Amino acid sequence: MAAAAPPPPPTAAPITLPEPTPSGPTHVTRIRLATIDDVPHIHKLIHQMAVFERLTHLFEATTASLAATLFPPNAPPPFTSFTIFLLELSSSPFPPSQNPHFTPVLKSLHLDLPIDDPEKEAFRSNANDSINDVTVGGFVLFFPNYSTFLAKPGFYIEDIFVRECYRRKGLGKRLLSVVAAQAAKMGYGRVEWVVLDWNMNAIKFYEQMGAQILPEWRICRLTGEALQAHAHVSL
Repeated sequence: MAAAAPPPPPTAAPITLPEPTPSGPTHVTRIRLATIDDVPHIHKLIHQMAVFERLTHLFEATTASLAATLFPPNAPPPFTSFTIFLLELSSSPFPPSQNPHFTPVLKSLHLDLPIDDPEKEAFRSNANDSINDVTVGGFVLFFPNYSTFLAKPGFYIEDIFVRECYRRKGLGKRLLSVVAAQAAKMGYGRVEWVVLDWNMNAIKFYEQMGAQILPEWRICRLTGEALQAHAHVSL
């Protein structure tokens, strides 16, 4: 009878190294519903977005026109019309905040290096409950649309923008995720937006989030004189 084979030598347990933790500062981020008090910051953010997208020749918005159209008297509830989420950052915890329509989303942001924000004073938050060091870092504007194929409403994102010094830190993803989470919570069927074809970084980012890029679709737009020409058409 053959001798039994000796047992295999014990296998060393794999060594698990702890995840490196950033040694830099920690910020707290808050995503909340914007109010009419935020319009000056929203206006500046939209202008910076127009500069980034090389579309300043189309920029006509003023703080007065934004306030009148985004926050009119007797405005409908959030998510039933134009809605803006504002992204804020602070080095201190935010105080508790109550809103009947949306509970602000708070999350820590751990950094390797401090953020150099040359416009910190210009973007100091106007929120009533904000402490002194709260800074506005970006926004997303969206409104309801409808899919006949799904027979469900959805959200269309008109603008999503993060200021330059706060990019590449996952903050754009947080803004987009909060909109998507709200759509899912409300039972909506989809969230849509457009991206400029030269902005390859944004396209890659959206694909990594699971978004489909639909090259076979083209935007059709009536605006300016072409739109006004229809005002006098006999119907």
